[in-house]
Amino acid sequence: MSPSRLDEPLGKVLGTRTAQSLGKLGLETVGDLLRHYPRRYGSPGEMTPIAELKVGEHVTVMAQVRSATVRPMRNRGGAMLEAVVTDGRDSLRLTFFAKRQGVLRMHEDKLRAGRTGLFTGTVGEYRGERQLTHPDYLIVGVDAADADEAVLEASRPIPIYPAAAGVPTWRIGRSVRTVLDPLAEDDVPDPVPPVLREKHAHPGLREAWRQVHVPENDSEWRAGRARLIYEEALVLQAALARRRASHDALKATARPGRGDGALAAFDAQLPWPLTGAQVAVGEEIAADLARETPMLRLLQGDVGAGKTVVALRAMLQVVDSGGQAALLAPTEVLAAQHLRTLEAMLGSLAHAGRLGGDANGTRLTLLTGSQGSRARKQALADAASGAAGIVIGTHALLSETVQFADLGLVVVDEQHRFGVEQRDALRSRSEHPPHTLVMTATPIPRTVAMTVFGDLETSVLAERPAGRAEVVTHVVPADNRAWLERVWSRVREEVDAGRRAYIVCPRIDEADTADAADDGGEAPDDVLDGAVHDGPVHDDTVQAGELALDMAGGGSGPGSAGPRGTKPPLAAATQVAQMLRERPEMAGIGIGLIHGRLSGDDKDAAMAAFASGETPVLVSTTVIEVGVDVPEASAMVVLDAQHFGISQLHQLRGRIGRGGLPGVCLLVARAEEGSVARERLDAVAATTDGFVLADKDVELRREGDVLGSAQSGGRNSLRLLRVVRDAKVIATAREDARELVGEDPELAEHPALVAAIEDWLGEREEFLERG
Repeated sequence: MSPSRLDEPLGKVLGTRTAQSLGKLGLETVGDLLRHYPRRYGSPGEMTPIAELKVGEHVTVMAQVRSATVRPMRNRGGAMLEAVVTDGRDSLRLTFFAKRQGVLRMHEDKLRAGRTGLFTGTVGEYRGERQLTHPDYLIVGVDAADADEAVLEASRPIPIYPAAAGVPTWRIGRSVRTVLDPLAEDDVPDPVPPVLREKHAHPGLREAWRQVHVPENDSEWRAGRARLIYEEALVLQAALARRRASHDALKATARPGRGDGALAAFDAQLPWPLTGAQVAVGEEIAADLARETPMLRLLQGDVGAGKTVVALRAMLQVVDSGGQAALLAPTEVLAAQHLRTLEAMLGSLAHAGRLGGDANGTRLTLLTGSQGSRARKQALADAASGAAGIVIGTHALLSETVQFADLGLVVVDEQHRFGVEQRDALRSRSEHPPHTLVMTATPIPRTVAMTVFGDLETSVLAERPAGRAEVVTHVVPADNRAWLERVWSRVREEVDAGRRAYIVCPRIDEADTADAADDGGEAPDDVLDGAVHDGPVHDDTVQAGELALDMAGGGSGPGSAGPRGTKPPLAAATQVAQMLRERPEMAGIGIGLIHGRLSGDDKDAAMAAFASGETPVLVSTTVIEVGVDVPEASAMVVLDAQHFGISQLHQLRGRIGRGGLPGVCLLVARAEEGSVARERLDAVAATTDGFVLADKDVELRREGDVLGSAQSGGRNSLRLLRVVRDAKVIATAREDARELVGEDPELAEHPALVAAIEDWLGEREEFLERG
């Protein structure tokens, strides 16, 4: 039959009333409902731990009835049924109200002592006891069509679905049975080809749905879930493999370099030897650039691993081959930093054709959105004429007005800040697509890289160059006055030793909400993409002077509980800068300020003053998160550190200890012992190994976060696949997908798989290139 059977609206199959209730869960079609999988499975012998229930939580509880009594209400008239259910240790009260006792007799008859049931509702509290008021419930072995079904129901696993108020789990289960039972195999197009089902002994899709929704025993639902997890991995990997095959079919201009050009001259003047990892990765990239297939490679390495040198050597190889390279950075601060860093590394090689420039070198130019008209006009001319071999910029490089003479390589820094459309905009600027090198300073666990960047070849810089100093990290409780006093005196000690200190805040000013992003002037969407918002932030009722007192150690500290238990506002950079200027420890010290709303010139001026020592303390937002390189910076204080995620804290910390000076990073935070927020902070304090932290980051994230929009976007997004738990499944699916695409690049013989890719991931599959 037609695949449209799965696209039938639920209202047509189940009726308007049921369909409307299921619509609260985002379930609109038969296919939506069948892919609404049970969260877990219960059995009559396994009770829900009642002690773990939280007031206000919507729950489904499996428990045994202890008693049920109907009685009249004295003060308000009518009747009340009080039942008590237990998990064998703790109890929960169920309360029902009615105008007449007779209405409640049905409940009393079903809720007999000793029976087991599922009870769903919102946990409340009355006189110190937890209770459910008017809960929906299902009594195992009683709520069945006939005796045979009752016996069966009481002996098999009970699917417990993600539910909502008014849509209990058993109502979802019954609706699933209604749409599933009439379906035949031909009604269900299967994305997994028969050859792969046979290879892995997986059931067909229709049978897998029966196993997870109506299992006879535990082994059945486990087998069904295994097949569905594999299916999701296969769809993902097939999309990546197809994209890679499409890319490999393109023709690029080979850029083999030459032995007597800018690259050779640069290598000869390097003041330090390359690490073994830099040499190995450099050889991989050089070989890719020499081919006529466009390179598509991910370069990942920890903070300070030397990615910039590797990228620069690749750019010089392209320049030696007569082409140009574009370096795309997410913020103006980082773009300007890259220009300064590359010019410093290249020396006279960065000024070819100018007085004192090396004839073997090239020229660099910067292109950003806030440049003046004269500077922008010159940069555009240098890019279009080929006078600039290396063009550095923000997303301003993506403008249609920017033309290149012969773009041979695109280097994308911090890939997670750019979507696929932005990256492809540069790749389409030349007759043949340029080679592409994607860099990330956030180490990615292999399982995540294999899933999210599966169409890129991956190179890893695992060594740290010599000269990188160790950085010690401590968590400072925001409510410890003595420790907060010590924070500022510690900053003063670093400054007195001729060093620099960053003070990082999550907000720019008091008017910002907790979710306000500091975009550095150029970053798309949310620069706080590594931030973890631990709950709503209350209105800014604390006055500036009060917060300054808190931060000084005279109050409860930034992030600690405010009046009446409310959370105070998060630390704001403009306010903190003013507070520090008034603190006695900072007397005579210049306090700088940088954030994303400043102009490009003001940002440059702030960084220059910090680097020179004119303002040795720099109050900043996350605009300094990546790429900023001030060798004298040895101290960092992160205020309200619980607001940031592991990877972002690691990136921020990477701004210190870069010049051989030992560093100290102080994470001032409101995070209770045993909380996930505190576990994140302790993990960052325990190690500076970014790959260890990346694994910890994935471990601590809520399910569904890792794959980004693949997990949350669209009504048919991925449901079961977890990149850490299912690493072996993903690896297997990757090999299977590559074989399928190798034999059939367009997957013409597998229309159901193609349909699944388009249905789940969208035509552009944007998430595949977002870390």
